[in-house]
Amino acid sequence: MKIYHKFLLYQNKWIHPYVRVALGVMTTLTYLASILLIVGLVYEHGFTISVAEAHQLQRLYHGVWIVFLSDISLRIALEYKDTRQTFSKLTWILTFLLYLTLVPVVFHRPEVEGAIQAVWDFLNGRIYHLALLLMLSFLNLSYGLVRLLGRRTNPSLILAVSFLIIILIGTGLLMLPRSTVAGISWVDSLFISTSAVCVTGLTSVDVASTFTTTGFVIIILLIQIGGLGVMTLTSFFAMFFMGNTSLYNQLVVRDMVSSNSLNSLLSTLVYILGFTLAIEGAGMLAIWSDIHGTMGMDIHEELAFSAFHSISAFCNAGFSTLPGNLGNPLLMSGHNPFYIYISLLIILGGIGFPILVNFKDIILYHIRRFWRFLRTWEWDGRRFYHLYNLNTRIVLIVTFLLLVVGTAGIALFEWNASFAGMPVADKWTQAFFNASCPRTAGFSSVDLAGLSVQTLLIYLILMWIGGGSQSTAGGIKVNAFAVVVLNLVAVLRGTERVEVFGRELSYDSIRRSNATVVMSFGVLFVFIFIISILEPKLSLLTVTFECVSAISTVGSSLNATPLLGSDSKLLVALLMFVGRVGLITLMLGIIKQKKNTKYQYPSGQIIIN
Repeated sequence: MKIYHKFLLYQNKWIHPYVRVALGVMTTLTYLASILLIVGLVYEHGFTISVAEAHQLQRLYHGVWIVFLSDISLRIALEYKDTRQTFSKLTWILTFLLYLTLVPVVFHRPEVEGAIQAVWDFLNGRIYHLALLLMLSFLNLSYGLVRLLGRRTNPSLILAVSFLIIILIGTGLLMLPRSTVAGISWVDSLFISTSAVCVTGLTSVDVASTFTTTGFVIIILLIQIGGLGVMTLTSFFAMFFMGNTSLYNQLVVRDMVSSNSLNSLLSTLVYILGFTLAIEGAGMLAIWSDIHGTMGMDIHEELAFSAFHSISAFCNAGFSTLPGNLGNPLLMSGHNPFYIYISLLIILGGIGFPILVNFKDIILYHIRRFWRFLRTWEWDGRRFYHLYNLNTRIVLIVTFLLLVVGTAGIALFEWNASFAGMPVADKWTQAFFNASCPRTAGFSSVDLAGLSVQTLLIYLILMWIGGGSQSTAGGIKVNAFAVVVLNLVAVLRGTERVEVFGRELSYDSIRRSNATVVMSFGVLFVFIFIISILEPKLSLLTVTFECVSAISTVGSSLNATPLLGSDSKLLVALLMFVGRVGLITLMLGIIKQKKNTKYQYPSGQIIIN
C-alpha cells in the first residue's frame, strides 16, 4: 500500500507540470478564440459580406466552439478538484449549456414534430450558439483582465489602459460602413468614441445625421461601459460568473469601487449595476410617458429614444439622437416634465454610487424600523445618528447649493435674454435644466453661444467642480471642492484641524484634494495655451470653455468643436480621456511610486504671505 501511495505521489509530481503547461496553452487559446469571435461578429454585422465570407465566418465560429469545449473538458478531467472550487454555480450552468450544444452533434434531428424536435432545433440554432459563445468570450476576457491585477501590476495603469482599449475598439466600430450614413474620418471617429467612453458629449460632427441605428447602438454601449467603468463591469463578471479570484485582486477592486470590506465587495458591484439598471429603466419609462404620441414616432422608436436619453442622462454623457440636441423644436414646447426627468437622471448619476448605496442602507433601516412597529406596536424611540455618512452629507449639501445657486444665477441673467418669450414655468424649468447639465451632462436646450458672459462664467465654475466621486460625472468632484473650501476656512480661522459635522478630515483627503485642484489648473493652462496657438481664430473664452468642458467630461460647447483642426481635436480628446480616468489616477499609473521611509527629515517653515 505504501509503495502504491509513493507511486501515485511520484506520478503526480511528474505529470502535474505538464498538466499546468497544457492548461496554460488552452487558456491562451481561449483568450485568442474569444477575441477572434468578437472580431468575427463585428466584421459580419459591420460590413456587407459575401456568401464565401459568411461560410468562412461560420468555420471560425465552429473553431471557437471547439476551443471552448476542449478547454472546459480538459480542466474538468485534469484538475477537477481545483475546478470545482474556482467555478461558481453560474459558471457550471454555462458549462452545462455549452455541453448541450453536443446534442445535435450526437443525435440526429427527430423526424416526429413536437417538443423534442423544437428543443433539438433550438440547441442547433445559430443564435443559441453565438449568444452562448459570446457570453463565454466576455467572461473569459473579463477574468483575464482581473487576473492581471494579481500580477502586482499598477491598478491605476490598468484602469487607464482599459479605457484606452475600449476607446480604440469604439473608434474601429464607428468607422464600420454600417455605422454611418456616408462614412467618417478616423479623427472624428476617435473623437466621438472618446467622448462616448469618457461620457462627455462633445461632438465634432452632427451626430443625428452622421450615424445610423447601428452607430447609435455602438455609441450608447460605449456610454454605458464608460459610465459604469471598465473595471467595474469586468470585475463584476469575473467575480460573479467565473468564481473566486485572488485576495490581491479583491483588495484592488475594493479600492476601485470604494467597498467597505471584502465581504461586501461583490454586493457593492451588484448594487452598482442594480442601481444603474433600475434608475435608467425608471427614467426610460418616465421619458416615454411624456413624449408618447407627441413626436411623430411609433412605439418602438419612442422606446428606443427614451432608453437612449435615459442612459445618456444617467451616465452624464450628453449625447442625443435629435438634431439640435435637446433644443429641438419638438421638445421645447410643452415638455417641461421631460427636462425635469433628464435633470434628475443627471443628478442621480452625478452624486456617486457610494451615496446611492448609503441611500439604500437608510431606506432599509427605516423599513425595518416600521416593520418592527407593525409587529410589536411599540415604536423604537432610539435614533441612529450616523445614517448619513460624512461623504454623503458633504456631497448632498454641496450639490444642493450648486444647483440652487446655478438655477438662480442662470434665471437671473437669461430671464429676458435666452429665455425671452417663454412662459414662467418654462423659464424656471430651463434654468434648472441648464444648471444641472454642467454637472456634467452637456445636454443643451438653448444655444450656449448666445448666453451672457455672466452665465458662461457660472457654467465654467459648475463644469470645473463637476459631480461626486465614484460617479458617472467628471470635474474635480464636489468632494474635493468641499475639502479645499473647508481647509481654507480652517486656515482663515487659525485652526490646525479641519473639522466638519463632528468629524476631523484625514490628512490624506486634504492632501489629495489640494493636489487635484492644482493639477487641474496646471493641465488646463497647458492645453488652453497650446490650443489657443493652434486655433488663433477662436476667442480665449471659447477655447477655455472647450477645454474645461473636455477635462470635466461635460460636453457643452460654444459651437467650436466642429471648427477645430485635427490636432486640436486630438488634444481635446486627450483632455476628455484625462478627465474621465482622473488626474490623480493617471499620474499614479505613470509616475513610479516612492516607498514609505521609516525616518523623517527635520521640519522647515516656508514663508507664506
